[in-house]
Amino acid sequence: MIDPRATGEDLTAKARIRNAALDLFADRGEERVSLRAVAAAAGVTVGLVQHHFKTKEGLRAAVEQLVVDYFAHAVAQAPGDGTAAQIAAARDEAVRRMLETHPPVVNYVRRVILDPARGDGQLIERLTDLARREIVKLRDSGVASTAPSESTQVIRVMVRQLGQLLLQPMVDTMWQELHDRGASGDSKPVLSVTIGQPGELSEDSQSGH
Repeated sequence: MIDPRATGEDLTAKARIRNAALDLFADRGEERVSLRAVAAAAGVTVGLVQHHFKTKEGLRAAVEQLVVDYFAHAVAQAPGDGTAAQIAAARDEAVRRMLETHPPVVNYVRRVILDPARGDGQLIERLTDLARREIVKLRDSGVASTAPSESTQVIRVMVRQLGQLLLQPMVDTMWQELHDRGASGDSKPVLSVTIGQPGELSEDSQSGH
């Protein structure tokens, strides 16, 4: 997969600053990282950070776009032929591999989405817009069904690709707690997230079986 942070642009100080910010924001949380810390990690002066991004908000916007670029590049690398289900599975797998090999992206997305105090970024909006553009292309080309609404299809994509990323740590923590307390169990469950319209969920999914 093409690494969005390793293109020709990334020979520039501006890209090094953005990359350093992603790593630091993912590791510590944006609110705990100063522009001076980003400058030090990128090997530049804080004045150069301000020259390129003006404010921390400007730097955050660049980091968010980099994260979106990771998702976009992953989707673009997936095979584009086959049935709608095959294309969806290939894209989900490409995103899974991207997340597996880029921990800062995982940690940044988790921090942004799971921190209820954060309301100043636009990452979810950007990722949703990316998913919507891809869905529209598939619907217009006749690959994806137009029976479900566009909104439903977009949300299904988002939940499939982000649900495990966000919730698996909770499963891991609960499993470890139960294991430490001597509860029986052969192997740790792997989370699978689905979404459907009211009435579509199976009886097993509602009962917890």
